[in-house]
Amino acid sequence: MKVLKHTAVIFPGQGSQYTGMGMDICDQHERAREIFYTTDKTLDFPLSRICFHGSEEELKLTANTQPALLTLSVALWELLQDEGIRPEACAGHSLGEYSALVAAGVIPFEAAVKLVRHRGEYMQDAVPVGVGAMAAIMGLDSNTVTETLENARTDDQVLSVANLNCPGQIVIAGHADAVNSVLPLLKDAGARRVVMLPVSAPFHSALMQPARDRLSPEIDATEFDDPSMRFYSNVTAGMLTDSEDIKEKLKEQMTHPVRWEELIRNMIADGITRFVEVGAGRVLSGLVRKIDRSVSVQNISDSGTFSSFLQSLSETEKEND
Repeated sequence: MKVLKHTAVIFPGQGSQYTGMGMDICDQHERAREIFYTTDKTLDFPLSRICFHGSEEELKLTANTQPALLTLSVALWELLQDEGIRPEACAGHSLGEYSALVAAGVIPFEAAVKLVRHRGEYMQDAVPVGVGAMAAIMGLDSNTVTETLENARTDDQVLSVANLNCPGQIVIAGHADAVNSVLPLLKDAGARRVVMLPVSAPFHSALMQPARDRLSPEIDATEFDDPSMRFYSNVTAGMLTDSEDIKEKLKEQMTHPVRWEELIRNMIADGITRFVEVGAGRVLSGLVRKIDRSVSVQNISDSGTFSSFLQSLSETEKEND
């Protein structure tokens, strides 16, 4: 086992998906094919076909996106395990937290893929299409965004911070009318840019309470173990070590903001100097660089980047000999 000192793996969430994802690693690695087959069998649904050959619209459906992203992340993680590679810590952004829990040995993959399939269904069902919205705010600090939202919000509307991603990048969520109405106020407050996000529901807001209510009994019924490596929570931005505490925070995550910037800063304060993003895309790699440019950031999203990562480890080992 190669323990990568001062290294954390981080797993991406919804929005990182792309058509064809996972096809190349399944072509080249039997272990990856096994993971995708396990998803198809567990869900009794041809998710691998949607990942490899489906349309963008089909993959973008929340109930498909969430298990698809989990499956790719875990397939890549299993390839690292086959190489005997073990980091010191892990975390995931929103949905990616489930991938981190699989990596940390908290829940088996089959249990995780069932939970995220239902999580996606319940989140989609919680709010009718068009009722909720999310928007990214660039160039403002969290205090200014929070104060602007509080001043604009009415008693019958949900309007809140959903993601604190990195310096100058905050995502808000709530009722669509409220989100649209507050955007000019955020521009007046100094936002460099405001962008409506193409999502199907207002994630990480109080509007997700119905989804949280439906998923919570399933989380309770799933056996969780204590993490085998340092695991950092979206809700607390800190490390969690108790399986029951992790369950509660996983429920809260659906209606609470993702404190990603703070989480990454806490990992760095705890000695992490290298982050390896494992899963689709490079969104988290970009966020980490904006949070702290002094740390090393690498990405594993397909067979090419997997090979490049192994090569970089080999070169590092030679330098240290």
